[in-house]
Amino acid sequence: MKVVQVLVVEDFAPFRRFICSMLAKYPNLHVIGEASDGMEAVRKAEQSRPNLILLDVGLPTVSGLEAARRIRKLSPESKILFVSQETSADIVQEAFRIGAMGYLVKTHAGSELLAAVEAVCEGRRCVSGGLVGGSIADATSREARLSIVPPTKQIPRNHQVQFSSDDASFLSGLSHFVEAALGAEHPVVFIATESHRNSLLESLQAKGLNIGKAIEEGRYIPLDAADTLSTFMVNDLPDPVRFLKVAGDLLAAAANAEHGKRSRVAACGECAPYLWAQGNADAAIRLEHLWDEVARTHDVDILCGYLLNSDHHEQGTHTYKRICAAHSLVCSQ
Repeated sequence: MKVVQVLVVEDFAPFRRFICSMLAKYPNLHVIGEASDGMEAVRKAEQSRPNLILLDVGLPTVSGLEAARRIRKLSPESKILFVSQETSADIVQEAFRIGAMGYLVKTHAGSELLAAVEAVCEGRRCVSGGLVGGSIADATSREARLSIVPPTKQIPRNHQVQFSSDDASFLSGLSHFVEAALGAEHPVVFIATESHRNSLLESLQAKGLNIGKAIEEGRYIPLDAADTLSTFMVNDLPDPVRFLKVAGDLLAAAANAEHGKRSRVAACGECAPYLWAQGNADAAIRLEHLWDEVARTHDVDILCGYLLNSDHHEQGTHTYKRICAAHSLVCSQ
């Protein structure tokens, strides 16, 4: 990310300090102001025009929702990410109607905040993996409604899902993810269709990345989705033992690519989305749960990219709900 100026709005001082301390770990995130009530937030937003505003809902003087409405008029370029203990579906939906780009539950801030900040700064909408029940209307996915439920076991892991409505936004999100990983000297495993592998390669090369060299050194591993699936699918479902062996070996090989030193790995692509596109939603969901197990047990960041179409919407909200439940963060392009 480029340098991002951030305004932090939170009335509980210890939690505000916690948020600021997390942001301070990254030199490209500059906290240029803090506010403890809604009116102060509106004034400081108008004065400083920050790139990003982290905003609580329950604030003195005026609520965070009302403050957001006023800020949207006074500083329309500022992106808003709500960080709140409120989990009501009505409140979350209103936050997005006002123009927020993201909504996190405070209890998940430790594991989700920085990923959400990155997603919002890149123009992607995101919702916390800690939102219970309730449907989130997302205009970028043709008014598909995503019901977000928490995973059964809350431990930190980075397993994101990105929903996109077209090829350009789909590739943009994956490109940002891969570029950030390679820039941090983390090896990347990219599993996708041939057309998406070729398109991403062109995109990364256009940004000046020497992908040919990264492939030679094993730091960038492009794999075909169908071929990879064939190594662990049994009777049209992913076999857990085979999958964990394949995934474990692949991540271990990638992790050792940096001159024999183990490194955190970034894995992204469309294995589960490929299964859903083939009409096998049950297999896609089972595979997402297996990837989630990998995210909990390996030193890995995972991004699953779904390119939505009319067939997906016809399968209803139940599949969306189950897919979102298997991820730590939900984003849309």
